[in-house]
Parts: sequence; structure tokens; C-alpha cells
Amino acid sequence: TSNCYTTAVTDEQRLVERFRTTVDLWATGMALRRQAIRREHPGASEAEIESRLTRWLHERPGAEHGDGPRPDTP
Repeated sequence: TSNCYTTAVTDEQRLVERFRTTVDLWATGMALRRQAIRREHPGASEAEIESRLTRWLHERPGAEHGDGPRPDTP
């Protein structure tokens, strides 16, 4: 039988799993972008790769102001 406790636990487990999936996808995306930067700049040091990755995160095309709507836009 289902009760309030098991439903809450199930909902919490579902939320935790979704968060884990989100983090895994983010980590995979970061690894893929690092590899792309390495291909684009084969002589770059690891520090330069990280610098380029950080710059890309801040300035990537299409998301210059972040991934969500800005607070001052409808």
C-alpha cells in the first residue's frame, strides 16, 4: 500500500535521480567541449584549455546573457 511517507520518499528519489542525470549531462558536455578545444588548439597546455573553456562558458554564442530568460524581459 502507498502512504504519504512512501510517496514522499519516491518523489525525493526521483528528484535526486533527475539531479544526478543533470550533473552527468553537464559533466559530459564539459568533457566534450574540452576535447573540441584540444582539437582546435592541439598545442595548448591544460591551463590554456581550461582558460578557453571558462571563456567559452562566459561568452558562448547564443547564450551571452545566460541560458534562461533575463529578469527584465517578459
